[in-house]
Amino acid sequence: QLQLVESGGGLVEPGGSLRLSCAASGFSLDHYAIGWFRQAPGKEREGVSTVSAFGGITKYADSVGGRFAISKDRAKNTVYLEMSSLKREDTAVYYCAAAYGSSWYRQPPSITNESEYDYWGQGTQVTVSS
Repeated sequence: QLQLVESGGGLVEPGGSLRLSCAASGFSLDHYAIGWFRQAPGKEREGVSTVSAFGGITKYADSVGGRFAISKDRAKNTVYLEMSSLKREDTAVYYCAAAYGSSWYRQPPSITNESEYDYWGQGTQVTVSS
C-alpha cells in the first residue's frame, strides 16, 4: 500500500521552529517530487514548498521564503520541512504530496498546481500561538 505519513506538527510560540517529516511507505521517493501544502481554517489549501525528485531544485511560496527549508533524504525515504521564525499565520494543517514521473526529476512541479501530485498524506497540525 502506497502511503505518505506526515509527522512533527504541534504547538509552538511565534518565532519558534518545527521540523515536519513526510515518510513514504510502500514505494520509493526516488522518482517522486514532493510538495508541502497547508490549509488554514476557513481558507483554501495553498502550496508551501516543493522539491524535485533528485532533490536538487526547490521552490517556495513567497510567504515562507527564507523561513522554511525543504530537503529530501533518499536513504530514509523521507522529506523534511524545516520551519523557523514561525508566525501565527503559519497555523494550518500541513500536507505532503508526491508527484511521479521523469518530468520532475530535475524540476519540481508548481506548488500552485495540486493536480500534478498523485499521492497525499493525511496531514499534521501546526499551531503557532503564545
